[in-house]
Amino acid sequence: MPENELYLFIGFNLFILLLLALDLGVFHRKDEPVTLKEAAWWSVVWIALSLVFNVGLYFWVKENSGSEVATRVSLEFLTGYLLEKSLSVDNIFVFILIFNYFGVPPKYQHRVLFWGVLGALVFRAIFIAAGALLIARFDWILYIFGAILIYSGWKMLREDEVKVHPDKNPIIRFAKRVFPVHTGYDSHNFFTRIGGKLHVTTLFLVLLTIETTDIVFAVDSIPAVFGVTRDPFIVYSSNVFAILGLRALYFLLAGVMKSFYYLKHGLSLILIFIGVKMMLEDVVHISIGISLGVIAVVLTVSVILSLLRNKQRHTPNKQ
Repeated sequence: MPENELYLFIGFNLFILLLLALDLGVFHRKDEPVTLKEAAWWSVVWIALSLVFNVGLYFWVKENSGSEVATRVSLEFLTGYLLEKSLSVDNIFVFILIFNYFGVPPKYQHRVLFWGVLGALVFRAIFIAAGALLIARFDWILYIFGAILIYSGWKMLREDEVKVHPDKNPIIRFAKRVFPVHTGYDSHNFFTRIGGKLHVTTLFLVLLTIETTDIVFAVDSIPAVFGVTRDPFIVYSSNVFAILGLRALYFLLAGVMKSFYYLKHGLSLILIFIGVKMMLEDVVHISIGISLGVIAVVLTVSVILSLLRNKQRHTPNKQ
């Protein structure tokens, strides 16, 4: 990466803050349910922005470090983005359960996800910085990251059903002890005053649950991208673009997630593959092109098998 990467970080974050301000301040000012058409349109927008950014990144690096480095960096970003995008789909399963558990009205779900995404960006930036620092000082930490990914992938492969228990979440229990809780919704507010006393609303508890859940997911996803690239900016930017598109993806896929039966199996295999790649880094070098191909093939096969399974289940048996 170029020596003036600091300016790249600053410019990138200013651009992301502008996008978030436009999102909530202009396009989603009103509390309205997100339609399927709107979700599809926004999904296309976020994916297009990610690809445009990747092209811009290529030319930025090419001008400073040459075409060979630029090609490698752009492939690393694309692989990291595809990996994070696919892993973020697993978040959607949990978001559905959380919203159903708390009975969140559809018109408030976008706002909760917006602030959840903002918090996720902050926490992931901290985790990525910590991860990069650990890797720079202790090379052997990569073996721990690899072991975590292999274990997480194996655990995901064996799990039949995802469950959430917000009532057992220590952060939620702590919040309930500190603040009185208004068991209801005061518009889209996270706090409300009742009798002159500050209360947290149910929507605030939903936001806390989503934030803590994303922290758990970050334990898998961030080491996975470090398995693709050691460049903190590539890890960070690929995470950011994947998370920014997560809200639109949620509203696009929430109603059909059960149709992708084999997707979790595919994601688990991807985690195991990246984990093994990290563990064998000093013995066998797996190129970024091969990694990208493996991830793309596994995801494609998972989706095709899921669609074939659905078709078979809905086809009446002929006697």
